[in-house]
Amino acid sequence: MTDRAFAVVRAGALTSVQDLGRSGHAHLGVPRSGALDRPASDLANRLVGNPPGAAVLETTVNGCAVRPRCPVTVAVTGAPCGVTVDGRPVAWGAPVRVAAGKVLEVGRAASGVRSYLAFAGGVACEPVLGSRSTDLLSGLGPAALADGAVLPLGGDPGPPVYADAVPWQSPPRELVLRALPGPRADWFTPRALRTLSTAVYRVSAASNRIGLRTDGPPLERAVHGELPSEGMVLGAVQVPPDGRPVVFLADHPTTGGYPVLAVVREPDLAAAAQAAPGTPVRFVVTTGRRDR
Repeated sequence: MTDRAFAVVRAGALTSVQDLGRSGHAHLGVPRSGALDRPASDLANRLVGNPPGAAVLETTVNGCAVRPRCPVTVAVTGAPCGVTVDGRPVAWGAPVRVAAGKVLEVGRAASGVRSYLAFAGGVACEPVLGSRSTDLLSGLGPAALADGAVLPLGGDPGPPVYADAVPWQSPPRELVLRALPGPRADWFTPRALRTLSTAVYRVSAASNRIGLRTDGPPLERAVHGELPSEGMVLGAVQVPPDGRPVVFLADHPTTGGYPVLAVVREPDLAAAAQAAPGTPVRFVVTTGRRDR
């Protein structure tokens, strides 16, 4: 077993290949996709010596288990979890050398939702439109992991990064999403805008990579007509007919027909990726540049 690849022993609830995503294709109806918690993905890559664009595994809630066919350095970041090699505990948030044939287990998230597993050399699936990301909405990229699947690894990039401490932000106990007014704010009553800014919502169990859905008070519309389908962006707060806001994440549709009340600032979306169902959500609607 010397080939640069790994076999999937346990796929977990939803484990997918993710990198920086495939930007620039929205006009073709292709979402950006990519790692939902970009800082965690970047950190995992840095720890094993990869560039930021290398593909990693993104797990959901209950982790995964893999068996490398070659010696490889790995690192697990994102949601804190137990990490073992052939049943023996190893470090989370640090480079770990795994021998060929050993089983690397990424355990259930102790808090948060998504963990990131990086391999030195990256996951080397065939790129589609310049990215190896799995896109749940369009179906582009590799399929979500399945038990028994074998995925290739890239060439070893060099020495890993060892550090006394790594930057890490714990999963939120309360998710605070800063947002700008959206292009269809005038489709809602003043009361709806106050409700969005003052009410406490909670992350719905129906959330996924496409959108963070919320439970809470419905938002009252002032305009009840139909809206022609229009372009959607990452972080858009779309309000479907039930009145409960949905925050679009990496696999969001590129067009939509429900009005967008606000747009969440992109730096806040990594925390949204780690907010477990039931987490309180507060929207803070401000003005100013979206990327600050």
